[in-house]
Amino acid sequence: MSHAIPEKPALEGLESTWREVWEREGTYRFDRDAALAAGKDAVFSVDTPPPTASGSLHIGHVFSYTHMDLAARFQRMNGKHLFYPMGWDDNGLPTERRVQNYYGVRCDPSLPYVHDFVPPQEGGEGTSGKAAEQQPISRRNFVELCERLTAEDEKQFEELWRTLGLSVDWSLTYRTIGDEAQRAAQRAFLRNLARGEAYQADAPTLWDITFRTAVAQAELEDKEQPAAYHRVSFHRPDGGTIEIETTRPELLPACVALVAHPDDERYQGLFGTTVTTPLFGVEVPVLAHHLAQKDKGSGIAMICTFGDVTDVVWWRELDLPNRAIIGFDGRILAESPAQELFTDAGRAAYAELAGKTVFSAKARIVELLAESGDLIGEPRKITHPVKFFEKGDKPLEIVSTRQWYISNGARDEALRERLLAAGRAIDFHPDFMRVRYENWVGGLTGDWLISRQRFFGVPIPVWYPLDENGEVLRERPIVPSEEQLPVDPSSDPAPGFEESQRGVPGGFVGELDIMDTWATSSLTPQIAGGWGTDPELFELVFPYALRSQGQDIIRTWLFSTVLRAQLEHGETPWRHAGISGFIVDPDRKKMSKSKGNVVTPQGLLDEHGSDAVRYWAASSKLGTDAAFDPQNPKQIKIGRRLAIKVLNAAKFVYSFPTNEVVEERREATRLEATGDLETRPAAPGAPRSPRVTEPLDAELLAELGVVIEQATRAYREFDHARALEVTEQFFWTFCDDYLELVKERAYTGEGAAQASAVAALRTAIDVLLRLLAPVLPFATEEVWRWTHEGSVHTAAWPTALELGVTAEPRGLLPAVSAALIGIRRAKTEAKASQKTEVLSATLAGPAILAQAADDLRAVGRIARLDLVVADEVAVTDVVLAETAEA
Repeated sequence: MSHAIPEKPALEGLESTWREVWEREGTYRFDRDAALAAGKDAVFSVDTPPPTASGSLHIGHVFSYTHMDLAARFQRMNGKHLFYPMGWDDNGLPTERRVQNYYGVRCDPSLPYVHDFVPPQEGGEGTSGKAAEQQPISRRNFVELCERLTAEDEKQFEELWRTLGLSVDWSLTYRTIGDEAQRAAQRAFLRNLARGEAYQADAPTLWDITFRTAVAQAELEDKEQPAAYHRVSFHRPDGGTIEIETTRPELLPACVALVAHPDDERYQGLFGTTVTTPLFGVEVPVLAHHLAQKDKGSGIAMICTFGDVTDVVWWRELDLPNRAIIGFDGRILAESPAQELFTDAGRAAYAELAGKTVFSAKARIVELLAESGDLIGEPRKITHPVKFFEKGDKPLEIVSTRQWYISNGARDEALRERLLAAGRAIDFHPDFMRVRYENWVGGLTGDWLISRQRFFGVPIPVWYPLDENGEVLRERPIVPSEEQLPVDPSSDPAPGFEESQRGVPGGFVGELDIMDTWATSSLTPQIAGGWGTDPELFELVFPYALRSQGQDIIRTWLFSTVLRAQLEHGETPWRHAGISGFIVDPDRKKMSKSKGNVVTPQGLLDEHGSDAVRYWAASSKLGTDAAFDPQNPKQIKIGRRLAIKVLNAAKFVYSFPTNEVVEERREATRLEATGDLETRPAAPGAPRSPRVTEPLDAELLAELGVVIEQATRAYREFDHARALEVTEQFFWTFCDDYLELVKERAYTGEGAAQASAVAALRTAIDVLLRLLAPVLPFATEEVWRWTHEGSVHTAAWPTALELGVTAEPRGLLPAVSAALIGIRRAKTEAKASQKTEVLSATLAGPAILAQAADDLRAVGRIARLDLVVADEVAVTDVVLAETAEA
């Protein structure tokens, strides 16, 4: 499809026009059969980040997804078959919250499924959001409502991505809660289980009391919180005391030891002895451990089960008892595991704490310590970092639960080394981002906790038998075959059982926990690539060529994907990892929803156009943070100016009269471009030999050949910002200098000189459109279709060979540009119009300038131009026509 050159080219409306054409023509469609025939080396596969469908896209998404798209477009134009899917991350707490409030329901996994269920409301009307006012429904019904609502969100996301011009194949979409995703996640889990990599354990668990769910190490976020150190006396057998400082005096009933650094001379004589706890009178040992800090507080600390993650380390490494007192609701348990160890006064004190929140319990125990004389001085107020669930608003507690884990190298040195080796095998762009991966792997303290006490997610595919007394035999899980997947143990009966046997002695119960969202998202290469369902396709695209993502999810998405690929396939999931930087506000603060400084992209796209927004993203290197001021988006405005100039400059070039050379050029056969990718026919209309005869025209194409090589090298190194920089710089030189220099010759010249100018102009525009196409897909497509059949985005990437110029640049073009600037400056300083004729002028500069003397005379309206050989370019002795008359 080609169309007429409009009288007044404009950016407005190009997005809607060309996205419809691309969809209709299948411009970005992955041809599976052709790719299989071409072979693995001819495929470039992209592991696309699936955005959370229950949130809203922000400017940071546009930033990083554009970076990915630039690489994809470059590879497509180099002849690669692009496997470029798009996923939606549907499951997670934000979705559950929305569904509860939108439909007025809450999930109760114990309830049966109701066919054709109609929710009590739609749109969040008529409810306060309190659980008591929400209708309880089965998990399956709840999941169906989640799927319904996220499907609407996904339509809006897709609309924005299409407007932005992402060149994904929209027939290759997937959902992390869809059947294929569930099948892949459950299949991988069952294989982890069979190999001993997945296991259950009772262990201290980071717990969010609001969402009533376990939280993995990767989901933690430190927040500064006010607190106070309380100095408390423990009692020694000899009647003396030891003073400790704690921010959590409410955990005194859960104290299991005191600990100091082994080199701390103050406590050398106490190691191996015991002391008793204030108020409760429980005897606990004094122990040594290297994590104790000599310069913190009194240098000796109490170990409680569990106040923080250091308590967990001490508890595990010192083999201490578990006397946890905090329940899943964040309140003090009615009974303490150490109840029988308390004194009578201690049991009375504990009774006053039972059922209280930790905040209320802390207030009461401080009063009791003051009354007993065991509180020394006044509490010392501080602020310190406290661990939160990244989506939560209350500090995490540590409770003892039974959870599912997957080995991640924290306790397996051989696996850790494999994961570090895998990191070294991946090309990180930029390379310094690799250290973040290595630091995360090296700093892991526990295996990956994957079970979540939520509802909308991939069910853990196990059931448990019940003995004759109805006791759950968790050590003997029942698993399905891979052919039965996906399954939901909360509503599907266990293999070999009937539904009527659920929950009865001798029957079964289903696992109600679901997998952590990363346990599914860590399998995006497998889900999108048809692992288990289309072996030929998966073999073709895996390992993928590129994973593109933000730096903040290296520890989660990138690491977990590498882990699953190592456990399942024994190799890295991709060859390259492109890591985008953060978007920061004008004060250099990272944009985030919690800070309230997030900018949504739709308004920017509407006001400035997609090409302008893409230009802004493309201007930043991978790994580099970009400051963005929504009140003054300078780079976006520069991008819009560039896109408009592409339209206008091309229209100007195409306005020059056609000639025999141009006709020959348009009918030329395709030139086979060479490169280290795939040889491929050149773009329709690319000249075999443009018959450029004039030195200045040949010099332009020689300079352009250098730009092609530099931009190509930059794109292959995933340095899109450098590719844009060299292309844009040349484009403005082409428009501001060369076009001005040769337009007279192109309009009114004769014979070979005119043909040479027109051929060079059209060749340059043809190449520049392709060089700019990844960044400005809409403006370049518009111009390309004026003179070509087919899309610029499936045209061949330009090569220096197709320019038909073999000589290296000799410096003529920059010398002529400098001369032109000098001529313009002379007229400006004389306060004369640029159209003013020059009777005579002397031009100093290299001898090569003589080869462009005619074009300089024409553009400067110079009657007589004298050339003087010199090292530097300078225009002197200018005599303007108006001056002569005066």
